[in-house]
Amino acid sequence: MISRRRIQMVDLQSQYHRLETEIDKGIKAVLCSGQFINGEPVKQFAAHLAAYLNVPYVIPCGNGTDALQISLMSLHLSPGDEVITTPFSFIAAAEAIALLNLTPVFVDVEADTFNIDISRIEQKITSRTKVLLPVHLFGQCCNMQSLLSFAGTYHLHVIEDACQSLGARYRMSSGEEYHAGTMGNIGCTSFFPSKNLGCYGDGGAIFTRDTLLADTAKSIASHGQSTRYRHDRIGMNSRLDSLQATILDIKLPYLDIFNERRRKIATAYNEAFAHNEHLLLPNMPEDRSHVFHQYTLRLQGKNREACIQALNEAGIPAMIYYPVPLHLQKVFANYGYRQGDFPVAEQLCQTVLSLPICPELDNQQLDYITDIFLKIIKKI
Repeated sequence: MISRRRIQMVDLQSQYHRLETEIDKGIKAVLCSGQFINGEPVKQFAAHLAAYLNVPYVIPCGNGTDALQISLMSLHLSPGDEVITTPFSFIAAAEAIALLNLTPVFVDVEADTFNIDISRIEQKITSRTKVLLPVHLFGQCCNMQSLLSFAGTYHLHVIEDACQSLGARYRMSSGEEYHAGTMGNIGCTSFFPSKNLGCYGDGGAIFTRDTLLADTAKSIASHGQSTRYRHDRIGMNSRLDSLQATILDIKLPYLDIFNERRRKIATAYNEAFAHNEHLLLPNMPEDRSHVFHQYTLRLQGKNREACIQALNEAGIPAMIYYPVPLHLQKVFANYGYRQGDFPVAEQLCQTVLSLPICPELDNQQLDYITDIFLKIIKKI
């Protein structure tokens, strides 16, 4: 029997009601303080997030895309310098690269993890390559040990896009574990409302262990200032406001709890779909944890559009992340990429399907989704 609550990809209303007393109290305190920009809540949240991630520096900013742009600007790159990234992702990383007159260089992805294929990076490195920018897609880190090894060999900077993976961990062969976004030179995240840690507007953050990079990023995010009215570089205006910081600070202690619920839902999906030949499940290597920002699988030999329509008719939302790979987007046509350049990414765009996964999804809803989905797969 289905729960009376409507099934949603992200149920922000239910999450708010769970934390309503704390959030309302926090918001009222900010309103009463009148400190809406760079108030104490921003500093407090940055300190708490730094402690959670075990990094010395967290620089809050306006959104995840700004975090990526500020990080690239902090590296003092030159126009035409190349940044290696993935074609199977949201556009933000590649967009930030192009916006700064840098050159996005795409590398195909792994079919089972959806993350950048490290074995294909070396053939794309040139004398202009300066940065590796992996995207930890859907909540799982890419193969960071191998990527960092490449970066060391070729003296490249590493910017981690952890906008979908806050709370995920990666274990090195030495046994040391790190949070997503804390292994490269700089990490970036987004606090868009639907993220695992989301605010009630836009927000983002940059994290690093490098003092100089932290100072530079902080300056760039505030019009290039070193001190008030002293501008050392061209910067931008990118701030996390006090209301959003307060909301995030309230939610942060729940992040691991929420992520664990996401894992349990994903495990239930995996167990239900494990023996269906038409469903290819996401791979989860043992050296990394998955926080399932999305639960994404691949359809094999089934009509995806018909499947989505049937799910919607049954009251179950489903999404396609992502329908068109970045190298085939009109905006990047001038880089000369063609159909067939990245066959894995192109195939994924034709076959992936994401099912609802959020901490507020209850067991009745979960059972209903798996039951209906399997019946649809059998029928269509």
